[in-house]
Amino acid sequence: MRIAIVGVGHMGSWLAKELAEQHEICVYDLDRSKAEKIQQATMLREYAELKHFQPEILMNAVSLQRTQEAFESARPYLPANCLISDMASVKSGVAEYYKRSPFRFVSVHPMFGPTFANVDKLENENVILISESDPEGARFFQEFFSRMGLHITHYSFEEHDQMIAYSLVLPFASTMVFAACMDTAAVPGSTFKKHREIAKGLLCEDDYLLTEILFSPHSLQQLEKVTTRLEFLKHVIKAKDAEEAQKFISRLRKNVL
Repeated sequence: MRIAIVGVGHMGSWLAKELAEQHEICVYDLDRSKAEKIQQATMLREYAELKHFQPEILMNAVSLQRTQEAFESARPYLPANCLISDMASVKSGVAEYYKRSPFRFVSVHPMFGPTFANVDKLENENVILISESDPEGARFFQEFFSRMGLHITHYSFEEHDQMIAYSLVLPFASTMVFAACMDTAAVPGSTFKKHREIAKGLLCEDDYLLTEILFSPHSLQQLEKVTTRLEFLKHVIKAKDAEEAQKFISRLRKNVL
């Protein structure tokens, strides 16, 4: 199969290398030096070269901020039967784009990013496959991700963004609050060090990506859970209620163990 990959950062380069074992791959990136490093693929110098390559699938792996822009730039040069796909971590804007697009689409969200995941060992990682996707495209990604040993979950666009608000907004907000309260003069213990490393990793992410995740439609609902739990904990501490504190800690253990 002929597959074009637009954007060869961490995710795009991984896709190119893995897919090149069985498919003909071409890659394009605004930063030409990134594309030149993908030896397993043909490098395109401009979008217009897609017309000659005639991809059967276009995989859009650019930043969330540029996802729709990349689709529009490629659009004039794609064959009518081409499947287009995205890897976006927030689907609301992308879902609206697909409604206007003449192309069949498949939408996925690999839940392993450049900060913490080891792409050479993905057995415990997850990927979401959007249920509204074209059946042919869905089968392609189902088979590909299954070979990688990934756990695949199927969600609608709406269900995806609800789940992301829980699985990303909750830890992102908690980590940001920790970073906001950090005292650089503190003498860190082992737990503090672990939290600091998580905060450093998170804050290496693109500002637009972090902002879009925080601004997702379901974020406030998750943040209200955080503030409610904090208020309860403050109440327990003020009252020095050891019995209630033990009950609270017991519930926490049940949640995480």
